[in-house]
Amino acid sequence: MNEPIIKFERLNKWFGQHLHVLRDIELAVQKGERIVVCGPSGSGKSTLIRCINALEGFQSGRLVVDGDELRTDAAGPDLKVIDQIRQKVGMVFQQFNLFPHLSVLDNLTLAPVKVAGMTPHAAQELAMAQLERVRISEQAHKFPLQLSGGQQQRVAIARALCLKPKIMLFDEPTSALDPEMITEVLDVMIELASAGMTMLCVTHEMGFAKTVADRVVFMDQGQIIEHNTPHEFFEHPQTERSRDFLSKILRH
Repeated sequence: MNEPIIKFERLNKWFGQHLHVLRDIELAVQKGERIVVCGPSGSGKSTLIRCINALEGFQSGRLVVDGDELRTDAAGPDLKVIDQIRQKVGMVFQQFNLFPHLSVLDNLTLAPVKVAGMTPHAAQELAMAQLERVRISEQAHKFPLQLSGGQQQRVAIARALCLKPKIMLFDEPTSALDPEMITEVLDVMIELASAGMTMLCVTHEMGFAKTVADRVVFMDQGQIIEHNTPHEFFEHPQTERSRDFLSKILRH
C-alpha cells in the first residue's frame, strides 16, 4: 500500500497540565480515503482534525501530512512547513467564517491572489468554477449575510477548494444549519467524495457516514476506541461505548 497521506503516531495533546485531550492517537489515512470521525461531545474529534493543519499543536508523537512533518509544541512551530500544509489542506468550520464586508466572489479570490500569487482575473475564473461546482454561482455578487446558512456553508466549501487542496477537513459543517439546509451541504460533500478527494469529516450525520465513508473512526475521552467500515461499525460495533453512542444518536 502507498505511504499514507496523513499519519498520526502515538500523538498526545494536553490543554494545560491536566486535560489530556488526545491520547496516543494512531491513525493512517490513505490518499482518496473518506473518514468520518464521530463520538460524544468532548471526545477530541475536532482537536484531532485541527492538528492536521496546525490549528492545534501537540506535545508528543508524530504527525506527517503529505510528506511534511509537523513538530511538537516543544520543538517550536516550523512556519514554512505549516504554510506548505495549509496550502494543501482545506478546512470548513461549523461557523462559516466568511468576511461579511466582502462579496461572495471577493471572499473566494482573496486567498488565491494573496497566498497563491494568482492574477485577479485568473482567481475570478477559478472562483466562479468552484461556485459552479457547489451550485451557487448565481450568488457570486451578493454578500454573505444576504444568503441562507446552507448557501453560506457552500460558499465556505468553494473558498476552501480555491486553493486546490489535496485534503479537505470538515468540522461539524452542518451543525449550525436548519434541518432543511443540511441536505444541500451534504450533497456537495458527497459530490466531492465521489470525485476522489481525501476527506476527514467530524459529523453526527450518520446517514452521510453510511453513504460516503470508507471508514468510521469512533472517539471517546481523547482515544480512538474503534475504526471500521461503516457496515461493521453500524451493524457490529465492537465496544460497549460505541454501542451506547449509536443507540442514542440513531434514536434521533
